Amino acid sequence: MGPLSLVLLLLSAQWSCAQEDPLLPFSEHLDPEHNVRLKWGFDEIQGTILFELTVNTSGWVGFGFSPKGGMTGADIVIGGFGPKGSYFTDRHAVGNSLPVVDQQQNYKLLYITESDGKTVMKFQRSVESCDDNDLSITNLPIKLIYAYGQSDDIEYHKSRRGTKEVNLLKYMPRVTPPNSKYFDMTMVNFSVPATQTYYHCKIMKAPTFDRKQHIYRIEPFITNLDLVHHALLYRCPPSVTVPLEAQCYTQLSINECMETTAVWGVGGGAFELPEMAGLPIGGNVGDVFYRLEVHYNNPNKSAGRVDSSGLRFYYTPELRQHDAAVLGTGLVVAAGYAIPPKAKSFHTYGLCDTAYIPKVLETPNDLQVFSVMMHTHLTGRKVRVGHFREGKQIDFLAADENYDFEYQEVTNLGQTKTVKLGDKLLVECTYNTENRTKLTWGGLSTSEEMCLAFLFYYPAMNLSGCMSFPNVTTLRSEMGSPNQSAWLTMMNNMTWNDTSINQYQQTLKKIDQLVIIADSFKNMSRNTGMIPDLKVIPSAPCMRSGCAIKSLALISLLLCLAVHWAY
Repeated sequence: MGPLSLVLLLLSAQWSCAQEDPLLPFSEHLDPEHNVRLKWGFDEIQGTILFELTVNTSGWVGFGFSPKGGMTGADIVIGGFGPKGSYFTDRHAVGNSLPVVDQQQNYKLLYITESDGKTVMKFQRSVESCDDNDLSITNLPIKLIYAYGQSDDIEYHKSRRGTKEVNLLKYMPRVTPPNSKYFDMTMVNFSVPATQTYYHCKIMKAPTFDRKQHIYRIEPFITNLDLVHHALLYRCPPSVTVPLEAQCYTQLSINECMETTAVWGVGGGAFELPEMAGLPIGGNVGDVFYRLEVHYNNPNKSAGRVDSSGLRFYYTPELRQHDAAVLGTGLVVAAGYAIPPKAKSFHTYGLCDTAYIPKVLETPNDLQVFSVMMHTHLTGRKVRVGHFREGKQIDFLAADENYDFEYQEVTNLGQTKTVKLGDKLLVECTYNTENRTKLTWGGLSTSEEMCLAFLFYYPAMNLSGCMSFPNVTTLRSEMGSPNQSAWLTMMNNMTWNDTSINQYQQTLKKIDQLVIIADSFKNMSRNTGMIPDLKVIPSAPCMRSGCAIKSLALISLLLCLAVHWAY
């Protein structure tokens, strides 16, 4: 490849990256004049965070984190592209003077470019502090500071500086799109039964729009926080044409509405989609019905309670680049398996094998996953979603090592992860039942258990679920009790200790699984699969800057192309 071809390819790749970089889904202008724009993404599994800073200058640029918003104690990088090439250093400030170069260079420069009066600097660091001169990035808002000069002589920056507080790891945009409005889908004065667990469903029409809109934000609208455990909204197929309100899963039309559109769990707040995607509603699709499902957890069996809980949807006619959707993965909710009592750390598994998706969809796509909500009940302690390709684990799609039933929320992954058709996703849930004396069965009740992960992805497909369930015939046979009644008796009378718990867990894991793929119209594909081994991927060590980048154009090209080809 000649020099001209290389330059043309580089320019083409840079233009392509400018349109959408799945590793940098979030962005904020740090100054009112929009001269400084920060884009970022992170990988909580690997413990790294990636930044791209674009500044309207041909001089030096500085960026950092400050304890109080000023220079003193700040963790700073300064870089640019001068007459001798690029420069980039990790520094710290001890006062209102030139920041001191750190002995440990813990930021990794990926590239710097300068053209048309703009400097673009892309770099990476660890989320955690790497030395005493670095500041850790946490789930709390952090004060970002910036400065830049008009030349490459680093000097006092006068008015070309500023501070902005941003929650990098729990980011939610604060800009309301043009013509933004909202609608509610809720129960209305529903009398909650005096029973411990009750699922109520309401099938209703969504608002009608002449052309497609994008839902960009979902808020819980909860009137009884002590009663409402979760709220789900499902889209119904065209066969559902009349409204209905009844106990869930008792009538045919309720069971037909299974395409998840929105999820909320106890303790969760509002969820805002990243700017490249929105949940579609309206357009030339006729009247569409949705099923609102509210789970009422009423352990005191209180009578006379009235509830009007549901969800609020903010939408805009300014369409985003992609239609988004939600896919349910994990373990089918049913009573064919049990979690033994006295278990310190018991695992269950739900397998999604995307190789079977073409059996229910004519033109399936890869899934670009950007957010996830993980869900268990009271004994859940950890949830992990392993990602496998060609028989090997390549990543964790998501992981919550400290799952808390009281705080369930949809969380951004920090970057967009590609699940290719043929990949497998393994949802692993870890439970602790040391304080229980009886079996805990899979089921709908809060005292029973689930193991689910709802994946927010684009482009939208007519999918509702990709889950699995242990082959109960094989399970009973392996445990020496092929008869259902005898097996239940054996399970209930078992002396559960570390040995028997481990044997049962290993049996559940090694037997064949029934893998089910369901589309939006309740068409299903039933297949078999085996649970792969899930291994912990260690976090990346602290970033260390390497030698100077000598071939900037080539490295920029490779990095940009890697964004699109990494998966």
